[in-house]
Amino acid sequence: MLVQWLAWTALLSLDWAPGSWAFTTTRAQGLRGRIQRDRRNIRPNIILIMTDDQDVELGSLQVMNKTRKLMEDGGTAFTNAFVSTPMCCPSRSSMLTGKYVHNHNTYTNNENCSSPSWQAQHEPRSFAVYLNNTGYRTGFFGKYLNEYNGTYIPPGWREWVGLIKNSRFYNYTVCRNGYKEKHGAEYATDYFTDLITNDSTNFFRMSKRMYPHRPVMMVISHAAPHGPEDSAPQYAEHFPNASQHITPSYNYAPNMDKHWIMQYTGPMKPIHMEFTNFLHRKRLQTLMSVDDSVQKVFEMLEETGELDNTYIIYTADHGYHIGQFGLIKGKSMPYDFDIRVPFFLRGPNIEAGAVNPHMVLNIDLAPTILHIAGLDTPPDMDGKSILKLLEQEKTGNRFKPNRKPKVWRDTFLVERGKILRKKEDSVNTQQTNSLPKYKKVKETCQQAEFQTPCEQPGQRWHCVEEITGKWRIQKCKGGSKEGSGKRARSLKPRSSYDNREGGCECGDALTSPARTGRRSHRPLSASSGHRYRPRFVHTRQTRSLSVEFEGQIYDIDLQADDQSAVRRRVISKRHYDPEDPEFHPGSDDGSEEMLADDTNAVGYPNSVKVTHKCYILMNDSVHCEREIYQSSRAWKDHKSYVDQEIEALQDKIKNLREVRGHLKRTRPDECDCGRKREPAHESDAKAQLYNEIRRRKKERKEKKRQRKGDDCSLPGLTCFAHNNDHWATAPLWTLGGFCACTSSNNNTYWCLRTINETHNTLFCEFSTGFLEYFDLNSDPYQLTNTVNTVDRDVLNSLHAQLMEMRSCQGYKQCNPRPKGLDAGGKDGGSYEPHSTQPIWDGRQS
Repeated sequence: MLVQWLAWTALLSLDWAPGSWAFTTTRAQGLRGRIQRDRRNIRPNIILIMTDDQDVELGSLQVMNKTRKLMEDGGTAFTNAFVSTPMCCPSRSSMLTGKYVHNHNTYTNNENCSSPSWQAQHEPRSFAVYLNNTGYRTGFFGKYLNEYNGTYIPPGWREWVGLIKNSRFYNYTVCRNGYKEKHGAEYATDYFTDLITNDSTNFFRMSKRMYPHRPVMMVISHAAPHGPEDSAPQYAEHFPNASQHITPSYNYAPNMDKHWIMQYTGPMKPIHMEFTNFLHRKRLQTLMSVDDSVQKVFEMLEETGELDNTYIIYTADHGYHIGQFGLIKGKSMPYDFDIRVPFFLRGPNIEAGAVNPHMVLNIDLAPTILHIAGLDTPPDMDGKSILKLLEQEKTGNRFKPNRKPKVWRDTFLVERGKILRKKEDSVNTQQTNSLPKYKKVKETCQQAEFQTPCEQPGQRWHCVEEITGKWRIQKCKGGSKEGSGKRARSLKPRSSYDNREGGCECGDALTSPARTGRRSHRPLSASSGHRYRPRFVHTRQTRSLSVEFEGQIYDIDLQADDQSAVRRRVISKRHYDPEDPEFHPGSDDGSEEMLADDTNAVGYPNSVKVTHKCYILMNDSVHCEREIYQSSRAWKDHKSYVDQEIEALQDKIKNLREVRGHLKRTRPDECDCGRKREPAHESDAKAQLYNEIRRRKKERKEKKRQRKGDDCSLPGLTCFAHNNDHWATAPLWTLGGFCACTSSNNNTYWCLRTINETHNTLFCEFSTGFLEYFDLNSDPYQLTNTVNTVDRDVLNSLHAQLMEMRSCQGYKQCNPRPKGLDAGGKDGGSYEPHSTQPIWDGRQS
C-alpha cells in the first residue's frame, strides 16, 4: 500500500490524468533531447586557418580588415609569434608534430619532406591522429607539404582535400579522399582559395547535420600569398601604390658584416626595385580572397550556432622579405622579417581585443590543439600549450590573492639545416667561430702543428702567410687520410656478419691485399644452380679493351702477355654512308640485325633504347615507332606509360636517397688493425681520379644547363629568373626578364632569439663559422652585426645555451626557464644553460 501511494503521488505531481500518458512520454523525450543537445557542446570545435609566406614586418595584415576585426578585435593577438625554421615544409612539419626540425628531420623543402621516413615515424604522431582517436571529425583542406604527391591520405584525417606539390591558384591537382582531381584556369570553379573555403564550410555543415554530438577539427591551409601570386579578378586593380614593404632595411646592401650571401648581395637595380613593388602589390591582392574566406567561415559558424563553442587560430608558416638587405624576394633568413608571423586566437574564455606579449612558436600549435581537445601534451613534443598563458587568474586561498607570475620561455631556437658530420682528419674550425674569420684563422695558425710546412709525421694541414700578411690554411699534398678511403668489401659469406658482434676481425697481414688478390681468393657459390649476375658490376676488373687504329677495331686482352692477345674484330659500320657498297639498310629477308654495341637497339644505329617504342639517336633527337605518330590512341597510351615510369622512378630515387642517408648515419667505426698506409703515388692517383670525376660531373651539369637555356643558375646559389610570361593573371609584368640570387648553400645556421624585460637579441652561428649578434632594442631592423662588441664570456654562455637547444628533445628540455627563476617546475625545463653549462673558451682543445 505504501508503494502504491507513492506512485500515485508522483503521477499527480506531473498533473497526470487518464488519457494523458502520451503527453507525459512526449515531454520526457523532449527533455532527453535537450540534454543531448547540451552535451554535444562539451568539447569545442577547432579551426586552424593558415597562410603561406605571410609576413608581419612588411604590413600584409594592414589590408585584411575583415580578419583583423574578427580575430584581432574578437580574440587575442600575440605580438611575439615566431617560427623555428623559416621554410615551408620544415615549418609545416613542426606545426603538425609540435617538434623542432632537428627532432622530425625535415630540414629543407626537399630533404625528408613527405618522405617515407616522415610517413613512417612522424606523420602518425601528428595532432590530427590524437584528435581523430578521441572522436573528433577531422578535415584538411589546402596545401599540405611541398613534396606531397597525392598517392595516400595522411593518417588522422576523415576528410582530405590536399594540394599535390607546391602552392598554385590555377591549373593544379588535389587529392580528394584518395582520388586525384585536376583543376583548370576558370575562376568560378578552380580558384584555389575559394575551392578550399567552400569545401571546408560544407564539411563543417555536413558534420554538424549528420553527427551533431561530435566536435569538428579542421585545417584550412591557403596558398596565398605564396607564388605565383594569382589574385581573384575582382582584386586585380587593388593597391596600385602599396609601399609597406619599404622598411629601413629595404635595399640596405651590401652588408659586409653579415654572413656570406649578405656580403655577396649588392644594391638592387631599378628593374629589381620595380619588381619588388609589383610583387608586394600582387601578394596583397591574393590576401584579399583569404580575408573573404575568414569572413565566410565566421558566417558559417553563426549559421550553425557553433561560433561560441569554436576555437579559431589564424597564423602563417613563416614570414617573407621583399628587398630587405638587397634580397629581392624569399625567406629562409634568421631575421625577424622571415621568422615573425601573425598569430590570433579566438574562442570560449579568450579575452576579446587583448594583446599578449609572450613568445609563442609554431611548435606550440599541436600542444595547444590537444589542450583544447582535453588531451595532455605527449612528452616527445617540444612545444607547449599557449592556453596556459590565457588562464584567468584564479586563487583558491582568499588570504593569498596574488599568484606567482606565469613561467614561460624567453628564448627559442631558430635553425636551418642539419648538424654537420664531424670529420676526424680536418681542421676543427667549428669551435673557433666566436671570432671573425681572419682572427680565428690567425689564432689557429699559432699552434705548433700548423707552423711547419708539412714536415711532421701525419701532418695534414699547414698555414701559409701571404705577402699581404693574411694567413691561410692549406692541405698538405701527398698525405693520406686514415679511414678516408672506401671500406673494403668483406670476403666472407654474408652469414659471417651475424657473428661479429660489433668487433673487428683482423688477420695477420698488416696490409690489405690488392684488388686482384682479393678477387682470386673470393669464395665460389656453393649452389650449383644458375645465379643472377648484374649486367654492369662496378668492381669488375677490365679484361679487354677495344681500340680503333687506322680505321680498324682491335680487341686487346689485358691479361695476356704475348702479341696473340691483339685480335682484329670485324664489325659492321654503324653510320650511314651512301658511297659504301657494303652498307645495306636491311637484310635480304626483311629482318633487322642486332647492332654490335651496348644499347641493344634494333634498327637504329648507335641509338639508346628508352622505352619499348622510342629511342634516342646520336644527334640527341628522339625517334619512336610509326604508330606513335599516326594513332592518337597509341600516342596517348605511350605518353601515359612514360608518365607512370617517371613517377615510379622518382619515388624509387627518393627511397634510395632515404636508404643512403640512413646508411651514412649508421656507418660503423673503422677498424685500425695496424695497416700500412698506401704509397703516396697511389693516393695521388686516387685523388686525381676523384678530381677528374668531379670535373666531368660539373661539365655535364654545365652542358645540361646550356641545353635548357638556363643562364641564371650559379654554383652554390639559389637563383631565379623572371620574365614577362611568369604571371598569367592581371596585373601583368611587361618590363622584361632578369635574374637574381636570393640564398646560398652555406646559409645553414642555428640561432637563439631572446625577448624578455631586459633583452631583445638574436645570436647566430653559421655553418661556415661566422657569428652574428643583434640587439633589437637599439637596432630593431638588424642593420648592424655587433658581435665584435660582445664580451667573450657572454659569447661563451650563448654558445653553451645554443648547443643545448640544438640537441633538446621534449618540452621539458626545449623550454628552458628564464634566467633568474628558480629551477624546476612542471611546465618549463629544469636546467639553466646560462649558469650550469661549462664555459666555452672558443679555442681548440
